[in-house]
Amino acid sequence: MKQPIALATRGARTVAACLALSIGAVCAPAHAEDKWPSRPITWVVPFAAGGSTDIVARTIGQEVSRALGQPVVVENRPGAAGAVAAGYVARAKPDGYTLFGGTISTHAINASLYKNLSYDPVKDFEPVSLVGYVPNVLMVNAELPVNNVQELIAYAKKKNGLSFASSGAGTSTHLAGELFADLIHVPMTHVPYKGSPQAVQDVAAGLVPFLFDQLTAGEAMIKAGKLRALAVTSPKRSALLSKVPTMAEAGVSGFEMVSWQALYAPRGTPKEVVQRLNAEVARALKQPAVQQRLTQQLGMEIVGSSPAELSALMDKEIPRWAALVKKSGARVD
Repeated sequence: MKQPIALATRGARTVAACLALSIGAVCAPAHAEDKWPSRPITWVVPFAAGGSTDIVARTIGQEVSRALGQPVVVENRPGAAGAVAAGYVARAKPDGYTLFGGTISTHAINASLYKNLSYDPVKDFEPVSLVGYVPNVLMVNAELPVNNVQELIAYAKKKNGLSFASSGAGTSTHLAGELFADLIHVPMTHVPYKGSPQAVQDVAAGLVPFLFDQLTAGEAMIKAGKLRALAVTSPKRSALLSKVPTMAEAGVSGFEMVSWQALYAPRGTPKEVVQRLNAEVARALKQPAVQQRLTQQLGMEIVGSSPAELSALMDKEIPRWAALVKKSGARVD
């Protein structure tokens, strides 16, 4: 009679052990997830590889990866002035494994420019940190008979308006052209492209007279003598173009526009994850190698910020660009 009891006891122990293993198997992943990060992080860039937003992501992402001990994978999802990628991240699981490289386009301009935007820049994201400001440059075809901004304005008035290229509808390069046209009271025709490279090439080839874009986009063509830089759109001159005046210095008062780069996470991402990311971005921005690359390649004014400061910037920028979009009549369905 004892043998069956012994067998039953061993059976019960086996069942208990199996249950324990089963419970452990279920609980282990959840426990591992609590120890963020336990797997690679994806940093989604809303524009093509090689642009300023891509450079920011790869430069800072490398430092964040070292600090967190997990790979930070940059994923480029270009389209619709960043709206395609922003909508994708807005719907991503808020677990700290999907981040977004936001810009003035995705988190300020698009809110009023697009009639049917697939995301809300305020409600769908957790601000992590502002990275910095990047000025745009007014560049003209080198064969155009103008050597400064006032001569460009006079030429545009003589021609009863000009066309200008941009890296896409809704980008800061588009709105810079609209702002310029509004301030000088000259009609301009917007010619959107699917990114900066083709826009710059066509201006350099003389197919479109001018454009506003970041220095990285046109630097090679400027050095090759195919483009001429007339002014920068920041409130002060760029260290990379010290001889090029600001738009204000060139006689266009009220023209101040800088693109900004920032990091976001989907709304609902744990507060402690957002705080850790903010701390790591701040640490990365203090590294000499990071500062050198962002300033020398992009002409960036490195800032860094708290999540609250980034949120406050958006509160100021969204209505500012909404007013310009309304005044210019620019709209994208």
